[in-house]
Amino acid sequence: MMRAWMVDRPGPIDQHPLRLIDRHEIVGMVDEVGPDSSGRFRVGDHVGIAWLGGTCGTCRFCASGRENLCERPTFTGWDTEGGYAEYAVANEEFAYPVPPGLADLDVAPLLCAGIIGYRSLRRAELPPGGRLGIYGFGASANLTAQLAIAEGARVHVLTRAPEARALALHLGASSAGGASEMPPEPLDAAILFAPVGELVLPALAALDRGGTLAIAGIYLSDVPSLNYAAHLFEERTLRSVTANTRRDGEEFLELASRHAIRATVTPYPMTEADRALTDLAYDRVTGAAVLVNDLAG
Repeated sequence: MMRAWMVDRPGPIDQHPLRLIDRHEIVGMVDEVGPDSSGRFRVGDHVGIAWLGGTCGTCRFCASGRENLCERPTFTGWDTEGGYAEYAVANEEFAYPVPPGLADLDVAPLLCAGIIGYRSLRRAELPPGGRLGIYGFGASANLTAQLAIAEGARVHVLTRAPEARALALHLGASSAGGASEMPPEPLDAAILFAPVGELVLPALAALDRGGTLAIAGIYLSDVPSLNYAAHLFEERTLRSVTANTRRDGEEFLELASRHAIRATVTPYPMTEADRALTDLAYDRVTGAAVLVNDLAG
């Protein structure tokens, strides 16, 4: 049996509300179900556990289908024990069946980087066959670009790293330039994945009339002053993205299976988790780092 966990960039441990086991993109097999289980999963089923671990189900946001804005949510690896362990416990209603044909190593990066990228793409309101700008090209942007291209979009990637620009072109992007450069054509929509507030201005300026910029990250450095005429006039829209709903996850995993969306993955054995985190901290990983634990061995 193999289990895979996505490795995220480490954060300050003293900011964690409880000293819990960390991380939240977990893939494995069901070993046991609880006594109150509804029967949604059985022992041996292949499942994934994502960041959103639970919601209250009763607040006005949950009641209106916006559970990503729940007033009392719980998150995997933050409120409950996460993936840096041999076993994890999850609410069956917030676990995902893994689509056929996807290996653990491929699925782990889809469960946060992929799902939040999918929500960002939908929040950006890209029209069919439209022109999409992607700012920054890490794991989430990589997956989002693949989906947008598969759905018929022309994708322009703006990022500082030459190797990331080369990867974007390899995946089918129409162009790849520097992070603050203008794309070769006006954009119908854009997504900012890089946590750099200064890039909000060139991204907005690159939008065509009526275009939308979605900010995908949970952190962004300060945004400089906007010029109304240059950045917002002609009904350009700036919006943020907060977590995801279960429906986002279900839709994205189905699309990832249908379009063969795959992350660029660097696997590490579980015994080398420290090296994986160090490599991430020093930008020595292309794409997604995934910890693999072979429980059968």
